[in-house]
Amino acid sequence: MKVAVAGCCHGALDKMYETLELLQRRHNVRPDLLLCCGDFQAVRNEADLRCMAVPAKYRHMQTFYRYYSGEKKAPVLTVFIGGNHEASNHLQELPYGGWVAPNIYYLGYAGVVRFRGVRIGGISGIFKSHDYRKGHFECPPYNQQTIRSAYHVRNIEVFKLKQLKRPIDIFMSHDWPRSIYHYGNKKQLLKMKSFFRQEVESNTLGSPAASELLQHLKPTYWFSAHLHVKFAAFMQHEANSKEELPKATKFLALDKCLPHRDFLQIIDVEHDPSAGDSLEYDAEWIAVLKATNSLVNVTQSSWNMPEKNGLHAKWDYSVTEEAIKEVLEELNHDLKIPCNFTLTAACYDPSKPQKNMEPVHTINPQTTEFCAQFGLTDINDRIQQAKEEGSGRGECEEEEEEEMDSTGSAEEPSEYNTDNSGLSSFNPDEIMLDEEGGDEDLSTCSVDPSPDHPPEFSTSFSDIRIMPDSMAVSSDDAMDSNNEELEKSGGSKQVEEKSSTERSLKRIGGDENGNSGVKKIKRRNQAIYAAEDEDK
Repeated sequence: MKVAVAGCCHGALDKMYETLELLQRRHNVRPDLLLCCGDFQAVRNEADLRCMAVPAKYRHMQTFYRYYSGEKKAPVLTVFIGGNHEASNHLQELPYGGWVAPNIYYLGYAGVVRFRGVRIGGISGIFKSHDYRKGHFECPPYNQQTIRSAYHVRNIEVFKLKQLKRPIDIFMSHDWPRSIYHYGNKKQLLKMKSFFRQEVESNTLGSPAASELLQHLKPTYWFSAHLHVKFAAFMQHEANSKEELPKATKFLALDKCLPHRDFLQIIDVEHDPSAGDSLEYDAEWIAVLKATNSLVNVTQSSWNMPEKNGLHAKWDYSVTEEAIKEVLEELNHDLKIPCNFTLTAACYDPSKPQKNMEPVHTINPQTTEFCAQFGLTDINDRIQQAKEEGSGRGECEEEEEEEMDSTGSAEEPSEYNTDNSGLSSFNPDEIMLDEEGGDEDLSTCSVDPSPDHPPEFSTSFSDIRIMPDSMAVSSDDAMDSNNEELEKSGGSKQVEEKSSTERSLKRIGGDENGNSGVKKIKRRNQAIYAAEDEDK
């Protein structure tokens, strides 16, 4: 079957679906499924905009609300993960996944589903070491810290995914797996994006948690977005035993959804011709959720997942074939995900704007039904209970006096090792400037797999590319390190404020007490954000 893959959507659903229709008209290619790798921005109303971590001047309604209201319907089944620019209050309603609109499905904090026999997994958010070991404690109304920590990846989601044993066909993450750039045309990437150089050469660009999952899951395809640059790589995995067959992953990062951007990719994926056209639960994933349900945490306390270190009676939560069989029997072997989308918030009305609409903590009926069916903890219900009980560790903090419209710069790296796998480096890609600095953006570029293996793209317009059968990369080229001097405009050194006339940047992360202060900002991030107005 044909699968379309998109990078950061940024709420431009009309543009994305119009591009697919153009593809069909010009090339007679109709995708059976659309995957989106984060920054989907399922914004329903003005309150949702207030829960999106972007400067105020970039909070635009876009077009998702038309699909939420029923005015429009997605022309192709769409499955997406969350990024770091989302209506976090909306996605938080569906921690285990669910429909955000008819024919548009969110995978949750982490999730695995099936479509026509193809197994699709994903993890939402981006990696930040200082939040990695916390529980999902955030809920609206968010403050300056929680509006960002709400989309930070947690160790429990990675732990759940690492319990999977059956092969994964496609996996999505928003930020790139750390080190993946060593398996593609790194020289060309650095030529186009010289401000990546320091982090690439120090091997700190990307998510160590995603890298750990890549090594464990070894999916056939891995798709990412976040950095707004197209990049392909090919990773050959080592076999864990003599009996295991060699596996390889084709990695592709997509650009963001804007005119004249290379933001869509079409791939052919082997599928089960006898399977139906409905999106289905994955029996092993449901069994893993049931097995790990006791590990659910809604506090801010840092904690490690169980490991074989003598401190835990149980550390292996992978499931048996018998447990998977029990899930199938519970469902009467009908894995079809019910089309139970429900409106849970008022929809934006252009004729009646409500700029003062406040976000509220909502328990979605889809999540209630899912948890009741499989005996799982409703995370939002648990948070609500903690709030009502006055639990300081689980309750939602009120908004600070300072408005959410103000934003800050990078948070400081954590001093502790994250989880039991030593994920201690922090991800510098989530940099927020002050309101006048602009939102995240990268200038346009498209990095091909290798000069020795050019892509066999058949389309003649810039928004769509057809993936070649092979994405193999020349090993010599992939490992080449270019030692030329950094371009002055794209260096990756940190820059401090040098005069009182420059606007001060506020640190949103702060220390453990939430104290703010002046913070350095990397020059590569200045280059990333500088192009935003050119795209508008």
